[in-house]
Amino acid sequence: MRITYRNQDVKDYWERRWSEIPADEAMTNTSVYPLKYAQAAITDRDAPILEAGCGAGRILRYYHQLGYDITGIDYIQVAIDKLRDVDATLKVDTGNITALEFADAQFGYVLAFGLFHNLQDGLERAVEETYRVLRPGGRVCASFRADNIQTRLVDWLANRKSRQTGSSSGKAFHKMNLTKREFRALFERVGFMVDSIDPVENMPILYKFAFFRARHHKRFDENLARKEGYRLSPLGSLLQRFMMRYFPDQFCNIYVLIATKP
Repeated sequence: MRITYRNQDVKDYWERRWSEIPADEAMTNTSVYPLKYAQAAITDRDAPILEAGCGAGRILRYYHQLGYDITGIDYIQVAIDKLRDVDATLKVDTGNITALEFADAQFGYVLAFGLFHNLQDGLERAVEETYRVLRPGGRVCASFRADNIQTRLVDWLANRKSRQTGSSSGKAFHKMNLTKREFRALFERVGFMVDSIDPVENMPILYKFAFFRARHHKRFDENLARKEGYRLSPLGSLLQRFMMRYFPDQFCNIYVLIATKP
């Protein structure tokens, strides 16, 4: 387990990030994270879904527009306010994954993309709460920041940029990083049966360099990237496929887990 520190604590980071962009449109690319994995987990369209850490809403809005019974929570109020403004029919509210205000066994699925690694305290409690609100046979699909070469390099680049701009890299908690073994053990301790853990490239490290981005992604637009996925040029895609084929556990930036409550 490794902790990433930055000059801004995690709540301030997400408040700033969701304040700077509008609410997401529904995601359109079903072949990339996170929609690819949500679809792999969700097999019963009539079972209620909880998206914990719904953020700007790209997954929430995708399932809502298809008529699924989906509820979204996030602990950043500005994200919830923007979603309510863009679509008053969305079921969204502020919430805390470590103390969910839902009944036992209320949901058939829990989606938690990029949520758990933001918890400095109460990580196991959050997984216990996820277990509690799931029905027997229900599934969780969750991602977690990997502890590997790529995330260490990303952290080094971020700290280097801070030094170059004259801002301190700081010692505020930013993210937790786990190995695949640690991620699996976290869910198994609570009682889940782990179905799969995949190394995934959410934002490939090459995407940080405009040269390797797809033509219509050269100018960074976060909403576009969140809608379509972080698309690379043919050369960037070739290099990324090579790294993910031969060194997936070192050049993914997250692990995605699907697990079942017995």
